[in-house]
Amino acid sequence: MSLMIGRSFLLAAILFLSSSVAHAQDSVEVKHWGASVNYNPGYILNMHHYTDRYDVPERNNHSFAAEFSYTPVPADSDAFAQCYNYMSLGVGVKYAINNSIYFHRLPDYDWPDVVDYDSYVGNTWSFYGFFTRPLFRTPRWMADISVLIGPSYSHKKYDKHYCVDNELIGSRLLFFFGAGVHLSYRFAPDFIVKGGLDFWHLSNGALNRPNKGANLVGPSIGISYVPYYEEVVQNKGPKVKKPYEKRLYAEVSAGVGAKTLEEDWNMTQNELPVDDPRFKTEHFHLYMAYSAQADLMYRYSLCNASGVGVDVNYGEYANRIKERDQEKGYTDKHSPWSVGLSFKRQMFYHNASMKASLGYYLFREMGNRAKSVEKRYYETIGLRYTFPSLGNISLGFDVKAHFLKADYTQLVLSYPIPISEKKTSAL
Repeated sequence: MSLMIGRSFLLAAILFLSSSVAHAQDSVEVKHWGASVNYNPGYILNMHHYTDRYDVPERNNHSFAAEFSYTPVPADSDAFAQCYNYMSLGVGVKYAINNSIYFHRLPDYDWPDVVDYDSYVGNTWSFYGFFTRPLFRTPRWMADISVLIGPSYSHKKYDKHYCVDNELIGSRLLFFFGAGVHLSYRFAPDFIVKGGLDFWHLSNGALNRPNKGANLVGPSIGISYVPYYEEVVQNKGPKVKKPYEKRLYAEVSAGVGAKTLEEDWNMTQNELPVDDPRFKTEHFHLYMAYSAQADLMYRYSLCNASGVGVDVNYGEYANRIKERDQEKGYTDKHSPWSVGLSFKRQMFYHNASMKASLGYYLFREMGNRAKSVEKRYYETIGLRYTFPSLGNISLGFDVKAHFLKADYTQLVLSYPIPISEKKTSAL
């Protein structure tokens, strides 16, 4: 079946690229638009020791992707494009064949009974935007890094009747995040073949349970139509000396998000009687989460800023966690507040940006599970869009996580406060 799908995909890929070439020949904008098809054999990682108690005979999957991209060229005289070495921006779709991966729980002291069927990880469709930055280009060779983010849909998910051992995927609608590094060879004027290593992650951002998330890594191979390559590698366009402001600024942000609780999941899995309607349920209560950040940032180039910040979080779910811990006899402390110190990194492209952080908790008392299972550090990643007409206020979203396991998903509103600036004409 996989071989038949692979052949069908290869045929579709040839038609896809041929159509792109034919269309490009009639287009005055041929130098900007590209297309590619990719194949990824992947391997699912055991990030949370979830599968230690399960029989997992097969961990490999296969995925196929098709992408359309836009690449500015030197003649465009775009300072942001020069900053990123004439990167590519685009959209893509990825179909992952995961139905060879399945779980079957082994008997243990927590749950001696096992079901008489295997729980499969469903195939997924991922729709994403991507950013590919070349590290270097020569007339024949190119190396790049890429980041992908978007929504995903899974054909299967946890189900207490038919898929009870799949604790990775708890909802059909998911977040997709990917990253990769690639090396390409230009074998024809408008075509390159590329290979590399890709990582991708699927989860629902803690908006439902279970949500251990699927993390996959594997090699990739693809072919791309790049009619702009010669113009970019020659780089004979004008060099833009657009001034930008090296500036130190503060940024204050407020976020509102939501999450479900691991404590509720554990209760429904292991502690309720079989006749309780909540036993092994797929539906969980959403709790609100609020955050505030105060960052000190330095934008040292047109496209990059770094800094440090203080993150304050308030979770209304703390009382629920306290109730669950008391029921189990735990005496750990609980507080809805947590405070962390984090390093921030932001990359800009015109009014859009991606912001990520790595933080360490200075204060966090969220009960037994947080103390025994969660790490003291956390990470966030998200997208922003800045509105210059509104005083450079930006709006976006973040996913906050502990070691790639989502804590909550939030909307974020940010406002910059200038401190000092220094104009320069160099990129």
